[in-house]
Amino acid sequence: MLYFLQHYWWMVVSLLGAGLVFLMFVQGGQTLLFLTTRNKEEKTLLVNTFGHKWELTFTTLVTFGGAIFASFPLYYSTSFGGAYWLWIAILFLFVIQAVSYEYRGKAGNVFGARTYEGFLFLNGMFGTILLGVAVGTFFTGGEFIMNKNSLTETLSPTISYWANATHGLDTIVVPFNLAMGIVVFLAARTLGTMYVIMQVDSPELVSRCKKQLRITASAFVVGFVLLLIALFTMTGYSVTPETGIITPVKYKYFINMTTLIWPLIMLSAGVLLVLTGIISSLSEKSRYSFYMTGAGVFLAVWSLLICAAFNNTAFFVSKVDPQMSLTLYNSSSSTFTLKVMAYASLLMPFVAGYIVYVWRALTKTQISSDDINRPDAHKY
Repeated sequence: MLYFLQHYWWMVVSLLGAGLVFLMFVQGGQTLLFLTTRNKEEKTLLVNTFGHKWELTFTTLVTFGGAIFASFPLYYSTSFGGAYWLWIAILFLFVIQAVSYEYRGKAGNVFGARTYEGFLFLNGMFGTILLGVAVGTFFTGGEFIMNKNSLTETLSPTISYWANATHGLDTIVVPFNLAMGIVVFLAARTLGTMYVIMQVDSPELVSRCKKQLRITASAFVVGFVLLLIALFTMTGYSVTPETGIITPVKYKYFINMTTLIWPLIMLSAGVLLVLTGIISSLSEKSRYSFYMTGAGVFLAVWSLLICAAFNNTAFFVSKVDPQMSLTLYNSSSSTFTLKVMAYASLLMPFVAGYIVYVWRALTKTQISSDDINRPDAHKY
């Protein structure tokens, strides 16, 4: 039962992670503020296009963290508690996003609309890159020490702690992590641009976004292919469930894909959907291209996160001592906790149904300057 629950909850956590990367299209769209808009009205139109969706990203991030805390508390304490400068930077970038949407359109705000637009740009660029770096650590690990026996020590009952003074900032300069961050940014920007093309009723703005899409989408596709090559040729770490011994395995993540098969099918379907959506978005028939590409990104990310821990893989490797690495077996909650949470997770389809209902209500018509200039309109 415990074995099943551990894998079930990694599936759920991975699903939330994939959903978070998809919803980062809001952040990606914010980076268009200074490149595609030509006047104040177009900036306001762009901000309000994403203003109805930004809470979804923030809420999913919090839910993702909460699910990890409840299901894999040792990872939560090690990563969030040890690499805290990385997570504080991410939190700060999301806080300034919330503040910007709240105060940008307020009459007489102290800093002026342009300052808050700059905050939105920072959140869109660096928020996505740093979250991608955090995702990359599932494959590259970190400089931490883990010792469960320390719980018996009266003076310092700390199971895990970071082994250097950078507390997570060192993960940013790891080439694979940084590449993952850049690819997540490019994915978010591609989806954000496609969302504008789908949702905004402004021929001039849409035309400029299509020009940006050609550049960003091309960079995203090339970057993702290179990232896959790096991942599939990387050495991962395998754990023997019976003994807990962790050993390096060359091409571990490629082996996971080809052994499990179904993540490889998900990845292939995701890549096909991404390419189909991008190509159709550049044509006149592009109404549903955003959803095709978004579904493709979701499936691709979900498949990669599954392979980070399934097939007896250490999903958070200690660079200090690989034997201290975290796996599904040594970092999860108890059977009772995971079982109770599993019953609660049965409500997820109802929550998803509500989100779909609200989403359709907010996107059933395109947004235009006339809409945001109505006297009764809510304007960000």
